[in-house]
Amino acid sequence: MWTIAFAVAAVLFVLVTGANDGAALIGLGLRFPKAPGWFTVGLLAGALIAVPYLLGVAVAATFTERLAGLDADGGAAAFLAGVVIAVGVVAVLAGRGLPTSLTLAVVGGITGAGFGAGLPVSLSGLGTVLAVGVAAPLAGVLLGYVMGAVSRRVPSHGRMPRIVLAAHLLAYGAQCVAYAVNDGQKMLAVVSVAVEVGRHEAGRHGVGGIGPVHVAPAWMALLVAVFLAGALTSLPRVGARLGRGLVLARPLHVVSAEAAAAGAVLGSSVLGAPVSMTQSVTAGVVGAAASEGGKRVRWRGVATMGAAWAVTLPSSMALGCLAGLAVRWL
Repeated sequence: MWTIAFAVAAVLFVLVTGANDGAALIGLGLRFPKAPGWFTVGLLAGALIAVPYLLGVAVAATFTERLAGLDADGGAAAFLAGVVIAVGVVAVLAGRGLPTSLTLAVVGGITGAGFGAGLPVSLSGLGTVLAVGVAAPLAGVLLGYVMGAVSRRVPSHGRMPRIVLAAHLLAYGAQCVAYAVNDGQKMLAVVSVAVEVGRHEAGRHGVGGIGPVHVAPAWMALLVAVFLAGALTSLPRVGARLGRGLVLARPLHVVSAEAAAAGAVLGSSVLGAPVSMTQSVTAGVVGAAASEGGKRVRWRGVATMGAAWAVTLPSSMALGCLAGLAVRWL
């Protein structure tokens, strides 16, 4: 029973992650003129598979180790409850074409479920994650603004379109690496726990707490396939809203936003703190556009997504707490 429950939750979680994060990433990349679609998708898929092996899974471990005492009895059930709540909250918002922070939803869901289940919750760990989560978008806005302002001073010449396209591919590649080493690792945490629970139940050990995060080539390939399925399905809705619903994006806006988002997220990875790539991308887009004046930003779209993000954490935490209480008394 537990194996099936975790397997279903893991698949749904990866699908929603693709619909939320993947669509936003790919959508921004495809907003660039003459950007090859196959390369945009392939680069993201390659980064998701390779980067955890090359740069580690420290951020994935944050979800399983730094938020609550999930290694204790009931930890796996609380983790499942938190993930299900996060999927539900973000699915509602994604269904309306609002790219919100799935990372915040997971943090809130797991922490709330830990409280409800009576597990020890690390307030210092939660505080660090939230502080970095707030700082990363602010850094994205600042970096986007600076890069947007600098890009306008670059002299134009005949080869500029090729140079800008090359810069886009490099910036988008850095963005994919940043996502794979940080925000994308929430999928690794969920799938790793699901695999571990399946092994324990198969060995008749039951399900109690959860252990360290592990990755394996077999399920990594399946994870990326499900992620891309969710991303490509939601791309017309979420990707278009990210680009057109916020600013009138130009090629240099896209490059500046991608570089700004990559810088903000990579910097957060040093602390092992998960941050939302969707937030950082949006912040980079807004900063790059604002470098040409506030009228370049569609503030109504920014306010709408900001409201969705503001609702995500408290709602997922409150619902997670209720789910944790239900798990505790089952």
